[in-house]
Amino acid sequence: MWHGCDMTGDTSEMAAAWLAVDPDADTQLELALLIERGGSVLADRFSTRLEFGTAGLRGELGAGPSRMNRVLVRMAAAGVSACVRGGPVIVGYDARHKSRVFAQDTARVLAARGIDTLVMPGPLPTPLIAYAVRHYAAAAGVMVTASHNPRGDNGFKVYWHDGAQISPPVDREISAAIDAAGLLGETDLAATDDPRIGSVDDEVITAYLAAVCEPVNPRASRDVTVAYTPLHGIGRDLLVEAFARAGFSAPFVVTEQGDPDPEFPTTPFPNPEEPGVLDRAVALGVASGADLVLANDPDADRLAVAVLDREEPRTLTGDEIGVLLADYILTHTDGPDRLVVTTIVSSSLLGSIAAHHGVEHQRTLTGFKWVMRPAIDRDDARFVFGYEEALGFAVGDAVRDKDGIRAAVVFAEMAAAEKEAGRSVLDRLDDLHHRHGVHHTAQRSLRFDGGDGLRQLDAIMQYLRAVRPDRIGTRAVERFEDLGMPTGARPATNAVAFELTGPVRLLVRPSGTEPKIKLYGEAGLPPANDLDKARATAASSVATALGDLMTLIDSLIPNDSDQRTPDIIRADSDADLGIGPLEQG
Repeated sequence: MWHGCDMTGDTSEMAAAWLAVDPDADTQLELALLIERGGSVLADRFSTRLEFGTAGLRGELGAGPSRMNRVLVRMAAAGVSACVRGGPVIVGYDARHKSRVFAQDTARVLAARGIDTLVMPGPLPTPLIAYAVRHYAAAAGVMVTASHNPRGDNGFKVYWHDGAQISPPVDREISAAIDAAGLLGETDLAATDDPRIGSVDDEVITAYLAAVCEPVNPRASRDVTVAYTPLHGIGRDLLVEAFARAGFSAPFVVTEQGDPDPEFPTTPFPNPEEPGVLDRAVALGVASGADLVLANDPDADRLAVAVLDREEPRTLTGDEIGVLLADYILTHTDGPDRLVVTTIVSSSLLGSIAAHHGVEHQRTLTGFKWVMRPAIDRDDARFVFGYEEALGFAVGDAVRDKDGIRAAVVFAEMAAAEKEAGRSVLDRLDDLHHRHGVHHTAQRSLRFDGGDGLRQLDAIMQYLRAVRPDRIGTRAVERFEDLGMPTGARPATNAVAFELTGPVRLLVRPSGTEPKIKLYGEAGLPPANDLDKARATAASSVATALGDLMTLIDSLIPNDSDQRTPDIIRADSDADLGIGPLEQG
């Protein structure tokens, strides 16, 4: 039995019990070999199970409770079944290895416990699951996906009856129910043809497309040319159909990345913020004379953008896409009850834009389970837009999660409107910087692998809280904030923030889904006539401050540690390097 992160009993006995109920030939063979060899590798596999958090499970495929596999998925489905009230539960899946069978196992576990399930008819984007939960007035939704993780990963993402990702205390209740479920054998599952297992109707896809194709400005032009890549994921067909229904020409699709492929042959880490991932799409866009490059991650809940209507292609950051969409939406909507939301690690520019339009602005914890809470909890406010800098965007609350397809349609509409006026979306970004000042954001990450990695992460966060350095490099720390202490309506989170002279703001937090620590930086300068100079100054300030903070953190890691890996610099508006974070929530 697994209790949180602790295991009791003899490892070999637990491994044998796991093997006895494992229905998958691949993981049976892997586990049999591990049992034969024994030792620390087997012990590591059974010393913990994947933590249920950040809206569910996510991790590397493999045998044992510390990997994603059919045994663990069945336990997770049993945990969900113990917590839902009524039904049905919507079950969807992407095109990754094992996704279809994980979805089938989930439906069979739920059906065996008397819960009706509706399974998607094939691999379909994650935003459709979030939409379908409310469309069917379902009790919950499960999406089998690892989003933009490496090819060897998979995941089990859970939505609640409100159509949003689960949040406390539901996540803790499900986690406890998983522990209580124990191991499930075939007799604990319903048959594949059980009458409680149904299929989602095509009508819900039609309804979703109607929602995501609704124009922000019905009078806007539709004259824009787009190159597009789904990065071997499942976004292509729904996005192409959405563009057609919204009145746009069909995008040029990167042929070698167009079909779903769990091997991700052209991009082993299919994150659209990863260096080089957009190269094929940009090349196609240049060759076809496109105005924009749009990219979804493999489950199509995120959107990346590159602008091609100037001399050199320009890839936008998540913050830049977010503030452009926010300003466009606020320009073409009205009402003092409008609400826009972003996160504590995203640009503060959204606050100035909201004030300019006379609407409310909120900042939440990282992750869309938090970004969408105001849309659900506030009866006195109308949620019109929310975003996080990791390329997640929600236009309205028809989908209470990030939606890369809806965001792509609205961004294309905005680009077409600017094109009709003889301008570019980059001109619109210039307008924002002239009006509100230049805001430059960037990020760095340091990854820790091995059994000691999480301990090192904890030690670093404890040090920063205890010491509270008064200088970082040459800059004085004017204000230190421990976000582990709740304030007002914002829950506690494992992060600390520094306000430096400059001004520069830095925030440090461990990833919610990977063994790495993340550093976020932002510099804001007042409006200036020379935007290029102001942007260079802001970028230099952020780069220097992040480098100094990385040096401080790096000094805390023992020189002989085998956990240290090179730091990775996230793409910003002046660099082509980058790796985007997985959401914390």
